[in-house]
This record gives sequence, structure tokens and C-alpha cells, in this order.
Amino acid sequence: MDSPRPAPASDFLVNKKRVRVLGLSFDDAVKIFFGGNAFVSVLVLALITYFLFQEGFGFFGQNHRNLLTYRQAGLEYVDYIRTQESAHTALTRYLSDLRLRQFSHATLEKKLTPAAANESLVAFDNFAALYGDSVEPLRGLVSELTEQATAIKTKFLVAEDKAVERQQLTAEGKIAEAAAVQIETVDFAVEVKALTGTLPAYKELAAEFIKKLDAALLTAPAMPTAELTTRLERFRQLSSDFTATFPATTRSLETWDYTRAVPWYQAFSAFLFGREWLTASFWQDWYGIVPLFMGSLMVSLVALLLAVPMGVGAAIYVNQIASAAEQRFIKPCIEFISAIPSVVLGFFGIAVLGQLLRWLSQQDALAWVPGFPFSERLNILTAGCLLALIAVPTIFTLAEDALQNVPKAFKEASFALGATRLQTIIKIVVPASLSGIISAVLLGLGRVIGETMVVLLCAGNRIAIPDFTAGLAVVTQPVHTMTGIIAQEMGEVVRGSIHYRALFVVGLGLFFLSLAINFLAQKIVNKYRISIG
Repeated sequence: MDSPRPAPASDFLVNKKRVRVLGLSFDDAVKIFFGGNAFVSVLVLALITYFLFQEGFGFFGQNHRNLLTYRQAGLEYVDYIRTQESAHTALTRYLSDLRLRQFSHATLEKKLTPAAANESLVAFDNFAALYGDSVEPLRGLVSELTEQATAIKTKFLVAEDKAVERQQLTAEGKIAEAAAVQIETVDFAVEVKALTGTLPAYKELAAEFIKKLDAALLTAPAMPTAELTTRLERFRQLSSDFTATFPATTRSLETWDYTRAVPWYQAFSAFLFGREWLTASFWQDWYGIVPLFMGSLMVSLVALLLAVPMGVGAAIYVNQIASAAEQRFIKPCIEFISAIPSVVLGFFGIAVLGQLLRWLSQQDALAWVPGFPFSERLNILTAGCLLALIAVPTIFTLAEDALQNVPKAFKEASFALGATRLQTIIKIVVPASLSGIISAVLLGLGRVIGETMVVLLCAGNRIAIPDFTAGLAVVTQPVHTMTGIIAQEMGEVVRGSIHYRALFVVGLGLFFLSLAINFLAQKIVNKYRISIG
């Protein structure tokens, strides 16, 4: 049997001509096919960006109205006084800590029984009670003003809801029903007089408050140790600083004007630099991204501090030192980590890693470690360890590729000059691939900063800026993150509300942050390729 003959070149030309009949050459068809994939990627990116802007950009207008209502309804006025009450509460917590230290000294150092220790602290308890009770008249005024300001704000919000209802009925053609909707006009000039009229009473209460604080400080007993004496003197200074703020608060109340305009840029600055993320509050909602950003940043930094040595070290070993058998075993194992669902890693963090780290922190041999022992098993450290595990495959793969692209002539020249393998790796191979390794680290950062489930389950979800005065112990504190807040709250908000749009603005910031990190990594990769070429 005759073997089939290959198709002549003329048949191929005929096929190309058939493509040309459709108005395109063969090369043009191939270009359109592959270019279409790139176009789809660009289109998807544009649609995501447009969607985030469409849903999120309206937040700033709503936030401006929110801040304006905060001022017009008198909540800002009340908060001037409320801040003093909160500061006094913080001082009483300081006293509670000082008492606990005295109690520990009495039971551990003096070997007193708990009953005898409490008996020895009667004088201090009387002093602390006198200091704490001094705020009660001011607290009563704050409670009264809070009710009045809340009533003004509620009346205004109800009027706004009624106006929206009337507009909707009018748009639906229900003119009679729209006319029946009663809208109560809020006269802020009249309403806030009930608040500002209490200024003379506040001045009298403030003066009496300061006298009571000074009198209470005179009853403070002597401390049993030099360290506790220093702490008591520190408390006296803090109390003096607190009373020194009263004149400034009085001036703020005297000059407060509900008609003063809220600058448009404050809607942006309150979000970008706000230190509170407070929603569903009976008083005032605040949308500040700083605590969420700091939480994401701290968790990502801990993850990188752990992932970079492991990922880059593993890449160097596999590429430069390991045998072929070791490479076939190690590479799939590391790359398999990326196949583990992040929610499974989150469960592992809750059930195993968090408990293990807390147990280790309570061991006497590790008491020297900053932050040990700690009680919160879900914190920056737990989430950072798991994110490091997620980032290792990305860093390892890209770093290993960068090492692989180093020309062999570099290593051969180093060996020819008598350098050892370790010297060649440290002084030749790693510096030559440094740009690629840096880009691997940046892409690993982009990977961990966009992670959701692990931080949602293991970071502790406390919306607060970490206390950096604790030093390295800050990593044992719970935090919330930008990704975690979106996943946690998006399912509970009303579509189109200010809270709903605030979450989209957080997503928009996260989107551009990840985009910037990846863009920077690609620039470094391009520079790396040019230098190698």
C-alpha cells in the first residue's frame, strides 16, 4: 500500500487564500485571535475599575452630608464635652492598673493574703473612688445633651426619609399620596439653642470638677515602692494635663457655630486620615480607613518577614545546591501549598496555630520574647504566619526563575577564579538575580495584602490602630484589615447606603494598592531582563 503523500505547499497556499477571501490574511487572523485575549483582559480590568468608581465614588458626597448633619444637629458640640468625660475614664483605668500593681506587690512580695492585701489598700480605694466620682455632675450633663442632640438628628433624618418617600410617590404618579406625606421642617437655629444654652452650667460644672480633682489628688496615699511612686507621679502629671485642656474646650464651645460650612475636602480627609471605623452607631458613624490600612500593613509585614527568608532561601537551595532528586521532591511540595484553600488555612489557624502560639507564649523559657505571654490567640502574629505560608510559593517560584536566568558564564568565571560554591552564590548569583528576587517579594506582598479569609478568621477583627508604644509586642494585638472588613460587612449593609459605598471605596483603595505593587514589580522585572540582556 502506498504511503500517504504530504500535502503540497500549494494546498497550504490555497488555505491561506481561503482565509484571505474573508478579508483577512492568515497572519491577521492569528493576530486577532491572540490579541482578542489581551483585549478581554483589558476590558475586564476597565469594567472592574468602572464598577468600583460607580458604586464607591458617591460615598464622598454622602459622607459630606453626614459630617454636615453631625455639626448642624449639635453632635459636634456635645462631643467637645464628651471628650473630657472619656479622658477622665482613661485616667480612672490608669488608677485601676496602679491598684492591681499594688495588690500584686502586697501578695507576692509582702506575702499577704488577698484579704489582708485589700485591707492595706483601703486608703487608695478611697482616693480612687473620690477621683472617679468627681466626674458624675459632668457625666449627667453629657447624658442630657446626648438625648437632645440625638432627638434633633433623628428628627432631621426622618424629614429626609419623608422627602425621599414623597419624591418616589410623585415619580410613580401617585400625586395624592405624595401630597399626604407630612414633612416636618427642622429649624436648627431653634433646636441647638437647647444645647448652647447649657454653656453657663457647663462652666460652673467644669470649675467644680477641677476643684474636686485637685482635692482628690491631695488624698493620694504613699506608694510602697519607688516604681509605683513614679507611676503615681506620672498619674498626677496626666491629671494636670487633663485639667489644662478645660479652657480650650470652653473656647471651642463658645465659638461653636452650627452654620459654619463643612469644606468639601473634609469628606476625603475624614476617610483617608480618619482613625475610627464606627458603623451602626446611635450617635455618629465614622468611616476612617487608617485602622484598617494599619491592620493590613502590619499583617503583611509580619508575613513578609517570615516568607522572604523561607521563599528566597528555598529557591537558592533548590536552584544552586539541591540534587536533581531533591529538586523533584521539594518544588512540587512548595508549589502544592498554593493549592490549599485559604479558608482551610484559616480553620487551621483558629484550631491549631493560634492555640499553639498562645501556649508557647505562656512558657517560662520564652518569657523574654516581647509580648509574651499573650491571651489573644487570634492576632497579627497568627494571621501573619499563615499569610507567610501562602506567600512562600509565589516568592519561591519567581525567585527560582530569577536565579535560573543568571548566565552560567557568571558562575563558571567565579569557579575559575577559585571561589567556593557559597562565595559564588552570595557574591555572584544572588546579586545578579537581585532585581528578580525583589520583584518576587513585591508580588508576594501583593498576594498577601489581598488575602481575605485568613485575616478574617485569624487576625482578631478588632478595629483599632495597633499600640506601637508596645514595641515588638505590637504583633500580639488583634487587628482588622481592609479585605476583612469588606467580607464581614458587605452582606449586612443596605444597597446604596453610605456604609455600602464606604466599603466600595475601601475596595477601590485596595484595588489601586495591589495594582501599584504589581506595576512596580513588573517594572523591576523589565529592568532585570534588560540588565541580563
